[in-house]
Amino acid sequence: MNTSRRYHLMAAVAALLAGSGLRAQTDAFPAKQPVRILVPFPPGGPIDQTARIMSQKLSELWKQSVMIENRTGASGIIAAETALRAPADGYTLLFSVIHHTVLPSIKTNLTYDIERDFIPLSLAAVYPIILVVNAASPIKSVPDLVARAKAAPGTMTYGHSGQGGGAHLAGELFEMDAGINLTDVPYKGNGPAILDVMGGRLDMMFSDIPSALQHIQSGRLRALAISTKERSTLLPKLPTVIESGVPGYVAQTWGGLSVRTGTPREIVVKLNADIVSVLKDPDVSERLLKIGAEPVPQTQAQYGEFIRSEMAKWAPVVKKANVRMD
Repeated sequence: MNTSRRYHLMAAVAALLAGSGLRAQTDAFPAKQPVRILVPFPPGGPIDQTARIMSQKLSELWKQSVMIENRTGASGIIAAETALRAPADGYTLLFSVIHHTVLPSIKTNLTYDIERDFIPLSLAAVYPIILVVNAASPIKSVPDLVARAKAAPGTMTYGHSGQGGGAHLAGELFEMDAGINLTDVPYKGNGPAILDVMGGRLDMMFSDIPSALQHIQSGRLRALAISTKERSTLLPKLPTVIESGVPGYVAQTWGGLSVRTGTPREIVVKLNADIVSVLKDPDVSERLLKIGAEPVPQTQAQYGEFIRSEMAKWAPVVKKANVRMD
């Protein structure tokens, strides 16, 4: 055998062995250590609960521990930076949220790029937002609200659970799309804001469903509309804002999973497939719906496009409203 043929044969064998080794590594993933999911919010909220529901099922599927680490602070920056410092081996996942697509329009000195430095795996869930008023309010519908706001610009107040969050952005977008001027009042969480709506100290609020549902059912709050494109399975009788006369209005909080750029392609494909499988599990779907989360399993391409569309959507909103993150 001449030298050239021997060289090509050895190269082919090396490539075959390398491919076999990579496939074995992928088939075994995750095996060497627990997988961790970095959540940018404190324990107890819908995002954290979603991550924990998913982690339990992933742990059962992989027969490997899947741990939740709450890396709170700086509107999701700390969680993203922590994920970026981890090895690109698939063992550290970032639970990316709406803040990660808003931050690039607010901060010019971010130490990471959510598109360049992370590979999208799948959206996990969306969290519809509902517009509520005091049950004794004379406002019975979205058209009522818009008419009153136009009659007295800037005098009507709405509460939300923090600057730059989904509920705040929902309010800012509502103002823009409805052509009105409201005064936003930020709170540290939904609870205090809801109390002030029920107490008559706020005119309205954009709230997640679980926080407001019990008060709607008890008759202390009136739900006017839901922020999603279509009616929610959680409140099927509640009209959308679009149906209520504000064309094109869609706003929701969401969360999904990403992994560091550089993670082997075979592991990325496996992660996507397993995450989608878990999200389609009937038990997971039922548990997510109970916390006000609607599961949305996606392909990588779909999640990547979703992230890009969210960045494009919120950039003009935060600029016009001069939004600042908590």
